Amino acid sequence: MKTVVVTGGSRGIGKAVVESLAKKGYAVLLNYHTSEKEAKEIQKKLKEEGYFVEIYKADVSQKEEVKEMMEFARNKMGSIDILINNAGISQIKTFADLTEEDWDQMMQINLKSMYLTTKEILSDMLQKQEGIIINISSIWGVIGASCEVHYATAKAGVIGFTKALAKELGPSHIRVNAIAPGIIQTDMNANIGKEDTERIKQEIPLECIGKPEDIAKCVEWLVEDQYTTGQVISVDGGWGIA
Repeated sequence: MKTVVVTGGSRGIGKAVVESLAKKGYAVLLNYHTSEKEAKEIQKKLKEEGYFVEIYKADVSQKEEVKEMMEFARNKMGSIDILINNAGISQIKTFADLTEEDWDQMMQINLKSMYLTTKEILSDMLQKQEGIIINISSIWGVIGASCEVHYATAKAGVIGFTKALAKELGPSHIRVNAIAPGIIQTDMNANIGKEDTERIKQEIPLECIGKPEDIAKCVEWLVEDQYTTGQVISVDGGWGIA
């Protein structure tokens, strides 16, 4: 049984990925930071259905917490085969109003966390000469977003990280890819009003908002595929078509 670590796995896209991969027969470690109740509910439900899920509280922007979490995963499930870097935050704010604290927090949680988790599990994958890393970026990392400069910058960084690392780790048979979701029905987007949602739908060629399960299906494919690396898969209903 292969082991998967999913960061930010208690809600939204992360939750859908945890459920999807657990039901595919993987041993899954669900990482959460603040949503303990939700994490425990997911674990209870999946364990009752016969699937293997552990949960672990850690702030993945903190080196020591990441190290301790990965040691927990190894002790419980063996070496780590797959890493899904999903944890992140968003914020709508004009660049003129952005504080240095806003900027640093965005980079710490959305970008540095990915560096820390990937660095920590890399020895497992290099030793076996195989592994899978999937990073969750955003449509805004591809095309940019007004009033979300720091978020778009961090998510663009995810894409640069993905492509560069894929080139470096390809000879070791470690595949690194990114997914760039469009607007998805998650808590992160729950504050978008009905009027704005309808306007956005009209801009999307498929005329609908995505579901977390749409991203989870893409993760499934990237996990099972053997010949894709260094790619950024846009799952956005066509919204980002140039």
